Amino acid sequence: MRILRDYVLNEFWGPFLGCLGVMTIVMVLGNLIKLANMVINRGVNIIIIGKLFMYLLPFLLSYTIPISMLLAALICLGRLSSDNEIIAIQASGINTFRIILPLIIISFILSLFLLILNDRIIPKVHYASRKTVEEIGLKSPAAALEPGTFIDAFQGNIIFIYRIEGNKLYDIRIYQPEEGKPTRTIIAKQGEFIALPERKAIKLKLVDGSTDEPDPENPKNFYKLTFKQYFMTMDLAKVSQKLEKKLKDMTVKELKKEVVKYQAKKVDVNPLYTEIHRKLALSFAPLAFILIGAPLAMVTKRRQVSINFGLGFFIIMIYYLLVLAFQALSVEAKITPVLGMWITNIIFISTGSYLIYKQCVS
Repeated sequence: MRILRDYVLNEFWGPFLGCLGVMTIVMVLGNLIKLANMVINRGVNIIIIGKLFMYLLPFLLSYTIPISMLLAALICLGRLSSDNEIIAIQASGINTFRIILPLIIISFILSLFLLILNDRIIPKVHYASRKTVEEIGLKSPAAALEPGTFIDAFQGNIIFIYRIEGNKLYDIRIYQPEEGKPTRTIIAKQGEFIALPERKAIKLKLVDGSTDEPDPENPKNFYKLTFKQYFMTMDLAKVSQKLEKKLKDMTVKELKKEVVKYQAKKVDVNPLYTEIHRKLALSFAPLAFILIGAPLAMVTKRRQVSINFGLGFFIIMIYYLLVLAFQALSVEAKITPVLGMWITNIIFISTGSYLIYKQCVS
């Protein structure tokens, strides 16, 4: 039996490590372009970008590990099945379950690893990543901004920038709403941020524009004033104070403390419970994927990698779509968070267990 176990594991580890490497690289490349743009076009220090890159990896692994587990099982068992090796093993009087058992054990161990990753590591690196982005905002404000979006991080100002090139801003709109009064608007063709990190503030230099100024005789009305240069100082201290932990930045222990705090205030805590069970349930995706993927690989008997990849990505799509759908229902209190976040695993594990049973007794 040891020889059979080692043989199956040798067939499994190659595809698993290969898929893990490829999937991680593919997901990294999607974010690497954005990080490279911050270095090349916005002048962000490459060391800071390196930190953001390292913070990204644990989050990616939480998805690439279960996905690679499924794809490797489909490739490994699909090949054994297509070459009739599984039939030969069964003819020797060995139960099919003994072929799958080593993979189930590995998936369970990886699920425990993901439990630690999702609960302890990812919340810390997610929060550290947000703090690093804030640091970028202090040293190079333009690098932390996105063109074509409304930016309301600066108190009393809503900024819209059409184009950003390095530290240069183009076609800027600044709105200063005030209750009971018309919204004051500042428009400029160009602009530039001047960082004042020692004061936790930034100075915004605007060029060639116009501003609404209050009419001295009637402060509720404005008149248009054009300018060649206009300077605004924005305080970032209050922005920094807003960097509180989001739900994704908290461990399960911290989330439970938040539950107690908000329950005492009679606040709906469904989002908190949902996040707790989301972290726990997604950790067991490798186990769910192996249990559903292993018997399907034996039934389909496909050796081709492309077919196994297609089947694998179909299963992955169904799994994560169900997770998102039930998560939304859980947050809205349509179903309980426990059921909402665990029902997808229950469906996959029970279906997979039934297929394995049928495969083993047939």
